[in-house]
Amino acid sequence: MRRVCFQLQVKPDRLEEYTERHTQVWPQMLRALKDAGWHNYSLFMRPDGLLIGYFETESLEAAQAAMEATEVNDRWQAQMAEFFVELDGARPDTGFVELTEVFHLEDQLNLAEEN
Repeated sequence: MRRVCFQLQVKPDRLEEYTERHTQVWPQMLRALKDAGWHNYSLFMRPDGLLIGYFETESLEAAQAAMEATEVNDRWQAQMAEFFVELDGARPDTGFVELTEVFHLEDQLNLAEEN
């Protein structure tokens, strides 16, 4: 499984509404994410709107393509796009900044046990 971590910036005046929307994600959207291979998906947000997302997937490209093929994702992304800054016309699910993993405990433990 590939671990994917990403960053987006929520507009400061939209933090409360963004959080509220994520307490009631449409069931069809939840199912689409799971079916598309977005596993162990979480979002974390700082008080200033810095949003960090994390999920695990076999393939980021395949997971994004599977979501791209769903109608519910089109509707969700259209509604969510207005919450973010600096997307330059991209949708949130493809316009995020992917972060580079620099440490993972289990990987390090496995390496240490091999040596």
